Amino acid sequence: MKILRKRRDESILILFFLMLIMGMAYWFTKPHTEVLEFGMFTGSNWNVANANSFVIIDKAIARFEEEHPGVKVHYYSGVPRDEYSEWLSRKILAGEEPDVFMVLGSDFDQFSSIGIMKNLEELIEADETFDEEKYFSSALSTGKYSNVQYALPYETVPTLMFVNQTLLIKEGIEMPGSDWNWEDMYAICSQVTRDLDGDGILDQFGICNYDWQDAVYSNGGKIFQANGKNCFLADESVIDAVKYIRQLNELYQGQKVVREDFNEGNVAFMPLTFAEYRTYKTYPYRIKRYANFKWDCITMPAGTDGDNVSQVDTLLMGISANTRKEELAWEFLKLLTYDEEIQTQIFSHSQGASVLRAVTQSAEMEEIVQAEMEEGETVISGRLLGKVIEEGYTAPQFKKYEQALSLTDSEVGEILEDDATIESDMKILQRTINSYLQQ
Repeated sequence: MKILRKRRDESILILFFLMLIMGMAYWFTKPHTEVLEFGMFTGSNWNVANANSFVIIDKAIARFEEEHPGVKVHYYSGVPRDEYSEWLSRKILAGEEPDVFMVLGSDFDQFSSIGIMKNLEELIEADETFDEEKYFSSALSTGKYSNVQYALPYETVPTLMFVNQTLLIKEGIEMPGSDWNWEDMYAICSQVTRDLDGDGILDQFGICNYDWQDAVYSNGGKIFQANGKNCFLADESVIDAVKYIRQLNELYQGQKVVREDFNEGNVAFMPLTFAEYRTYKTYPYRIKRYANFKWDCITMPAGTDGDNVSQVDTLLMGISANTRKEELAWEFLKLLTYDEEIQTQIFSHSQGASVLRAVTQSAEMEEIVQAEMEEGETVISGRLLGKVIEEGYTAPQFKKYEQALSLTDSEVGEILEDDATIESDMKILQRTINSYLQQ
């Protein structure tokens, strides 16, 4: 009896070990799924309607997972852009930040300066398939902090000058060329600004929403030093820009020209982004916003000492400094920002422009944008769009930039309302802002 019991116990033990070995063998030989976390927001980064925010990402993920068996890319859907910064900050504080994530401009300098984002320099140098020259230099530079690349550009949007062609035709004025300047714009604004019904109140205007910052960039000037230690408000290029804005404002005899005036067809010029150009050139947004006049866009006017330059904004993507999947994260980041097929999708499913020269300047881009518009509508050429992006002004990246610019803008607004000399006021303001920057 004891012998039988002993043999039974031995059999159970052997069976247990066999099952354990088989289980371990299955565990170590079965394909494991590796999850790469991606952080993104819904909607557009450019304050225009966008119902297709997931399309490009979903296509990129499907391709990435097909090319990397056993890898799944996971993202949280439903995080609005306005809540994204707070959502990402909570993830970072909890040590749960995504491996790859979108980076808002307002967060980039802080994230890169305190070690949240991975320094990409070594990955770039080690990757023989990667060529930085394929990007527009303006777009690529926005991902640099202290001359170190912490993020890559994903989508970019330059500012353009919208032109009410119907109003110009009515006034017998030719459409300005892409090389027009301040003098040209002032002459047109002077000619079209008038009281149409004789009631003593102006009804038609030259321009709205064109501010001193737009004028500074097109006059070869800069507002802040790249490292954020000083400002240049007393420089001649900046002072001349502020004077030019005052000169334009004086045409309107104290009346405020607002965007609604342009929407109603009563203003010749207004700066808008390329995203707004694409949105409001298409149905149904064109009908809702600008149905009563024909319009198009051109470059910003060149200042006395500058060129036809405007601000360029870029949406960035980076890698977490704490990722344990560095190689996969780099490959996925490259797919989103560097692959021409994926970047071409931006013109089909978003309102911005590709950050790759070859894609934005391609005939395919023009065909995609043309297909969105009504027959007979002209489309900005890839060559011109590429020139505007490449030569565009990009905001410096330093911690106090947003606050310093807001303070400066408010003070310049008061200077424009004041009758005092602009030169002396701007010198005083420069000392004030420099004191704030150097605290």
